[in-house]
Amino acid sequence: MKNRCVLIFLCFTSLVFSQQENTDQLEREAREYVREGNKLYNQLKFDEAEVEYKKALSKNPNYPKASYNLGNAIYQQNRNKEAIAQFELVEKTATDKMSKAETYHNMGNAFMNEKQYDKAVAAYKNSMRNNSKDDETRYNLALAQKLLKEQQNQDNKDNKDNQDNKDNKDNKDNKDNKNDQNKDKEGGDEDKNEDNKDQKDKGDDKQDDKGDPKKNDDKKDDDKKQDQKPRPNQLSPEQMKQLLEAMNNEENKTQKKLNAEKAKGKKVKQEKDW
Repeated sequence: MKNRCVLIFLCFTSLVFSQQENTDQLEREAREYVREGNKLYNQLKFDEAEVEYKKALSKNPNYPKASYNLGNAIYQQNRNKEAIAQFELVEKTATDKMSKAETYHNMGNAFMNEKQYDKAVAAYKNSMRNNSKDDETRYNLALAQKLLKEQQNQDNKDNKDNQDNKDNKDNKDNKDNKNDQNKDKEGGDEDKNEDNKDQKDKGDDKQDDKGDPKKNDDKKDDDKKQDQKPRPNQLSPEQMKQLLEAMNNEENKTQKKLNAEKAKGKKVKQEKDW
């Protein structure tokens, strides 16, 4: 009986040791993949680095550094929505405040790229809660709040313009209806006047046979000249070209200014595992 117990104990110990050895081997392989991914990341080969980080997670799914670095590699490829989803996973598994702060910071950057300024503000605030001394996050938060306010003002302006356009359309429709009603009432009088005019024209034609048959034609030509409206001034092709160039230059200046402001606050930090 004792021999059997000893045998069972030895088998159990051997099994546990084997499982631990296998786990250690997987963790070593995962670290190797992360190191290789970091090298590629530093060489700006973000797509290749992404592959290595995914290999690391296939060996050890609970590897925080691999998960965080994967989010950064995806972010650097401008796949912001995927990066946000990855950072959300990292935040749920992060155990220390610094890791949470870095994750929220980069999540905020991704929201900024998507112009989701309200969510960017929330992400930067969460980052500050975990690391209140981070000046870059504080700058990004202020910038996100500024852009959010501008976005809200523009939305309010657009809504007001849409409402004004709707009111103007309604007023125009009412005016057109009234004009149609007035035309219907005046129609009978106009028909009578037209009949009288036709009778008068016939009499004039008889008189012109004796006198000057071109008199009425000359009068009609004068009426047509009076009815012609002057055309508005048109820009020459050269003036149009200069105007378009000026508008493009102004738009480029504005875009460069925004890009410079965003670049100041960006921070993507890789987790090392050397």
